[in-house]
Amino acid sequence: MIEVKVAGVLFDNQTNSPVMLLKELDGNKILPIFIGPVEASAIAYAMENIKSVRPMTVDLVKLVLDGLKAKVTRVIVSSLKNDTFYAEIIIENDGHILSVDARPSDSVGLAVRAKVPIYVADEIMSTAGIIMTEEEESKLSELRDSLRNIPPEEFGNYKM
Repeated sequence: MIEVKVAGVLFDNQTNSPVMLLKELDGNKILPIFIGPVEASAIAYAMENIKSVRPMTVDLVKLVLDGLKAKVTRVIVSSLKNDTFYAEIIIENDGHILSVDARPSDSVGLAVRAKVPIYVADEIMSTAGIIMTEEEESKLSELRDSLRNIPPEEFGNYKM
């Protein structure tokens, strides 16, 4: 397993879709995963530690887990089948460990909100990861800084 962080959530102009970028902590590979606008907004809110007026799905899941005295320990982007990524949310409760199948966008949003590690299976990073040059990483950093001034709800045309 390779530990990653969310390098950013960007809007791909070619596909008109948000893309979540997961970057290796100890490397230069990026894993791009296309996600929906609501999920992009949830991740952006979590990254900026912004609370919405009403709980978003990741907030609701965290509130339920907290109420049950369970905790998310990590999330894993575990497989890639037919161009679809799959993830698992690992939950611990009273000494029991539970793995829950979930979309990567929801899993990562929850991981960011719960401040737990995010992992990608080695084979996924080796087949779907993209090596990022220093110049591209610099551009990504600049773009990320400029996106900080855009409210997360503007990632899609929908009402929050």
